[in-house]
Amino acid sequence: MSDTNKPAYGGQAVVEGVMFQGKHTSVTAIRRKDDSIDYLEVPKQPKPIRTKLKKIPFIRGVVAIIDASGNGTKHLNFSSERYDVDPSEDEEVLGKEEPSKITLLLGAAAIGVISFAFVKTIFTILPALAAASLEFIFPGHVVQNLIEGFIKLILLLGYIYFISLTPIVKRVFQYHGAEHKVINAYEAGLPITIENVQKQSRLHYRCGSSFILFTVVIGVFIYLLVPTDPLWVRLLYRVALIPVVLGVSFEVLQLTNKVREVPVLKVLGYPGLWVQLLTTKNPDDKQVDVAIHSFNELLSRDKQREEDDSSTKVV
Repeated sequence: MSDTNKPAYGGQAVVEGVMFQGKHTSVTAIRRKDDSIDYLEVPKQPKPIRTKLKKIPFIRGVVAIIDASGNGTKHLNFSSERYDVDPSEDEEVLGKEEPSKITLLLGAAAIGVISFAFVKTIFTILPALAAASLEFIFPGHVVQNLIEGFIKLILLLGYIYFISLTPIVKRVFQYHGAEHKVINAYEAGLPITIENVQKQSRLHYRCGSSFILFTVVIGVFIYLLVPTDPLWVRLLYRVALIPVVLGVSFEVLQLTNKVREVPVLKVLGYPGLWVQLLTTKNPDDKQVDVAIHSFNELLSRDKQREEDDSSTKVV
């Protein structure tokens, strides 16, 4: 079955697990120390203003990123706090969780958004400063923007590469690969089994890793429209234009996904896929099994919530 007949699902790797996001909810599955599978569900809270903003091109990208940052942090916190705890100690650990779960989730969402904004700002300012320091060698508005973009790309790819060498991040990247494989099997209309999933590519056009690359490339073109001198003006524009770069990059990511079946145009998504060679690793069968559990649980809970919503409307 073609993926055009299927709803688009997104996902994210977490510590010893995978999070999948559907139409009505998101679900994380992690493997516990006793080899059991544990789940966290975070239902989507419908907000009319946010729903309207998500329909507006360019603005919807920024809204989606804020949502993803906040929601992803909730699932990351759950996985990091639970996977290393012996299930026999659950009651003791849960008994200590005082503030309320809602408070904790809201706090995690705020931290996720703030962390993303901070990191994005740092990775925007540092390349600008580095390029400006080389202006005596590489003068000129266009050349400075190209040098800045090149430094940013090297900085990001180098950072991803070096953290991928650590055991914990390598495992997260393996779960990232498992997530993509499951989505690819689903979109291909195959039964979601370990054997079928393992045959799939670990790369996917809608991945956030591709989005990272697009922000660098799109940023070069957008920054050509604003001055680079003096330095304080350059830095001011760089920070102020972050939402614009994110919004345009999101639209480009959406476009590359839509044209991926067109022979001539599908090459637009190749650079993003190449970045995923760094951010994903081939998973083992147990990691794929966790990803399958997460995806199947999402399908079940998403369907249940849709049925509950239909029943409520009928009543």
